[in-house]
Amino acid sequence: MSELDPARFGETFLPSDQLPPAVHPKVLRDELAAAAQWVADYLNELPAGPVARPMPAKQRARLREGRLDRQAGGLGRVLDFVRDEIAPFPTGNGHPAFFAWVNSPPAPAGVIAELLAGAVNATCGMGENALMDLERGTVRMLAGLAGLPDGTGGVLASGGSMANLLALATARTWFLTLRGSGDGPAYDRDHARLTLYYSARAHMSVAKAASCIGLPAHRLRPIATDAHDRLDPAALRAAVAADLDAGLLPFCTVSTLGTTATGAVDPLEPVTQLCRKVGMWHHADGAWGGLGAAVPALAPLYRGVGDLDSMTVDPHKTLSVPVGCGALLLPDPEHLHTAFAHQASYLAATEPDALPWLSHATIELTRPGTRALALWATLQHLGRDGVTGLIEHYLGLADQLRDRISAEPRLELLAGGPWPVACFRITEPDVGDPNALHTRIARRVQDGGRAYLATVAVRGRTVLRACLCNYRTTTDDLDLLVREVLHAADADTATDRRPPSAGPEADSGSPTSR
Repeated sequence: MSELDPARFGETFLPSDQLPPAVHPKVLRDELAAAAQWVADYLNELPAGPVARPMPAKQRARLREGRLDRQAGGLGRVLDFVRDEIAPFPTGNGHPAFFAWVNSPPAPAGVIAELLAGAVNATCGMGENALMDLERGTVRMLAGLAGLPDGTGGVLASGGSMANLLALATARTWFLTLRGSGDGPAYDRDHARLTLYYSARAHMSVAKAASCIGLPAHRLRPIATDAHDRLDPAALRAAVAADLDAGLLPFCTVSTLGTTATGAVDPLEPVTQLCRKVGMWHHADGAWGGLGAAVPALAPLYRGVGDLDSMTVDPHKTLSVPVGCGALLLPDPEHLHTAFAHQASYLAATEPDALPWLSHATIELTRPGTRALALWATLQHLGRDGVTGLIEHYLGLADQLRDRISAEPRLELLAGGPWPVACFRITEPDVGDPNALHTRIARRVQDGGRAYLATVAVRGRTVLRACLCNYRTTTDDLDLLVREVLHAADADTATDRRPPSAGPEADSGSPTSR
């Protein structure tokens, strides 16, 4: 038997003139069927298990080692590996009692679509193919849901961080080109004076994106917020006026539609008015809350959304499209082409009436078609009414959770809304450092495995934060979360009062010991 004999790869039906990665169609079909059955069982059984499990140190080290055997393995090892080594240790966001971050479970339509798109394996960056046109169409669907005008275009990205980066780079190119300083010494002179404005509650990806396009921290302006955590237009006007007087160049303001910490929505119309007056770009980071205009209860907060210059939306948050699927939407998509179109002789379009390739609207050339098909499949499965209903489901659950928190004497609701999040704290007296207390309580809840929430800083205090973004979450899960938080608080109090000689095993009330 030669070293390259297909039998050595465990695919005994492989034709003699083919070598791996090729496999016989029957082998592929059998393995796909087994994988599909496992996926269905996994998703069905997931709510009955713990939200998350700690990964043993030895297993962590084994995965990090990256050892590759000399001999090839059979195709069936892929499913075995995922079942035994990956699936038991998830982030936890698939579980209905996961409340930590804005990480949704995968929509079934998206799971199927990603498999199918992987088989087609077309790139949505270069060349004309059906998935590239489908991406253009799904971008239009998102724009319609977001309340943006007809003709809006854009591009799908890996998530909100990449979309925000593309937005700031586009805003910079637009601004400098408009001033006639798109290149040369004028570019260096003006780029060194660019200033960016955003809410002090903005997502950290905004400042990171600014750094990536060459803006130093001393020309970033986090703007104060009001009592409801919304950007204060008066504070923004004052900051812009001061920078203009200092000879700087305000070029862009970023509003936030659904802040990560408390779910606040910045006022759009006064910010747009200032941007038009000064000559700035107005971008909205709606990674979480970009589709609020589609929901009647939220729509009044989105007045003026159609006048934005660009908007980020993350379908893998609000719509449960599998990660990573974000989007950058622009009423005038030609601004993307101005910022990112580059030519190469080996990438020339041959069709006389071809649209600009999507690689001309982003920094990626090779782009997966899984984003477009998974988004399309999820939207088609939901329909417009289903999108609205899904968001309303989350809003309703958040209202109920806030009611439960407010009704519990040992808990205090601090912030939350209009997007579905609740920030709250323990009201126990004499707890020592309250910031450390809430960090310990969150960790105890996580370690217990029955629910999962995180902490966040709200007005200088570390508090508990619960986010609603799982379509499988029910009111029973809300009750479970409140019970687990109170149980963790009781266990923390018992530990704090334990005699110094008592060891960890004395804490029989901890969630992990039950």
